[in-house]
Amino acid sequence: MGELRKVKCIVSYDGGNYGGYQLQANCVTIQEVLEEALSKITKQSVRIYASGRTDSGVHAKGQVFHFRTTVNMPEDRWPMAFNTLLPPDISVLKAEYVPDTFHSRFDVVEKTYRYCLFNRRIPDVFLRRYSWHVPYGLDFEKMREGARYLVGVHDFTSFCSIRAEVEDKVREVYEISIEETEDHVVWLTFRGKGFLYNMVRIMVGTLVNVGSGKTSPEQVKAILEAKNRDRAGRTAPAEGLFLWEVKY
Repeated sequence: MGELRKVKCIVSYDGGNYGGYQLQANCVTIQEVLEEALSKITKQSVRIYASGRTDSGVHAKGQVFHFRTTVNMPEDRWPMAFNTLLPPDISVLKAEYVPDTFHSRFDVVEKTYRYCLFNRRIPDVFLRRYSWHVPYGLDFEKMREGARYLVGVHDFTSFCSIRAEVEDKVREVYEISIEETEDHVVWLTFRGKGFLYNMVRIMVGTLVNVGSGKTSPEQVKAILEAKNRDRAGRTAPAEGLFLWEVKY
């Protein structure tokens, strides 16, 4: 065994078969599967620490986690070692040795989440696990108008699950963009340092209400100021949400 070193990894996963990222007693989670693979590689029980949680059914293109180990192998061998033991819906993309001061959660400076809508009357069977099917017309310009009220530093109590455990609901959203494609797929992208429990999905549900005409763009400001979860839209389905990138 060598010296104790810290390894940072980037992992992608299809969250459809899991009860979220974090360990839970009553279901299989991403963390559980990763730690089981890591214990086989290192022949030790090793705890991993991620940039944050993702809920049941939510996917990730670029989740980040770290762990400490005395196993010494080249950086490019860690993904190969993981992926020979992981199921096909979880894949470690990259690994690197980092200073011992690095922390996957506390050193985050920006997270990007992307949410996928499929906006056509007839559903697409191949996108059902990775998008929210919205069968009615949406006004994307009005959605963009409404989204502008959510950019900046605000108390996002109205856009947070009542089950959230944190007291401080103030967060900063750097940017929200809405991109239409020719194949009826719509991507909503959210950039910020951190997000509350269900915050992105509630923002999506509210902006879909704006796009359908149920809510005016100006009402988004009033919803934000109300600090009342009941004023915002529904929590958009988990399957459309992706943790896209984490920056340090």
